[in-house]
Amino acid sequence: MEFRILGPLEVRDTGELVPLPRGRGRALLALLVVHAGQVVATDRLTDELWQGNPPPTAGTALQGLVSNLRKRLGGALIRTRPPGYALTAAAADIDANRFRVLVDAAAGAGPRERADLLRRALRLWRGPVLAEFRAQPFAQPAIAALDELRLSALEERIGADLALGRHPELVGELEALVEAHPLRERLRGQLMLALYRTGRQVEALGVYRAARSTLAEELGLEPGPGLRGLEVAILRQDPALLAPG
Repeated sequence: MEFRILGPLEVRDTGELVPLPRGRGRALLALLVVHAGQVVATDRLTDELWQGNPPPTAGTALQGLVSNLRKRLGGALIRTRPPGYALTAAAADIDANRFRVLVDAAAGAGPRERADLLRRALRLWRGPVLAEFRAQPFAQPAIAALDELRLSALEERIGADLALGRHPELVGELEALVEAHPLRERLRGQLMLALYRTGRQVEALGVYRAARSTLAEELGLEPGPGLRGLEVAILRQDPALLAPG
């Protein structure tokens, strides 16, 4: 049984989609997957599922939701463990865990292997994490952590591609990423470097000016030392900026 939260919630059994309940039953499964391997107390489950206002019958209703999930997933996966319930799926059966394992493995690898591992990790994403629960309080910590890890993995993959001299194919991707995440200084720096290596020094310096303006307007800050140093290196046409080979 495979549980997917890197996008809309899905469960697959030997590749086939498992029909899931709607409404609170679906939210209950998402909550248990986010806390897989941990006991989630009944009080917390009812509070989250009824958004802080559980009715007197919430306990009985929760038992019904759990029973329905067990029929769909098999009784062994959702265990009753005082003071609540736990999803006992193996870590490797959850796509978010496989994503983390690949990202960790890439950290100690050379540029080519690192780029390949991170591409494999990023391909696990099918859309916004826990897409249908992004407004639910229970999902917020997992969403924030995984979104940040995805962006960091994307920056690392681009860094590995730059180290391999793949700058010509990165400019368009980086322009779109900078537009989507204008406060990410590393993405700005990567775009500057890719532009410079493709002979577009003026545009690279324009990216720095745009970063400086955005940071000042949004945060009241100047660019960090990394971005400032890159601007100076571009102005000096530092040979260290040249592509490998």
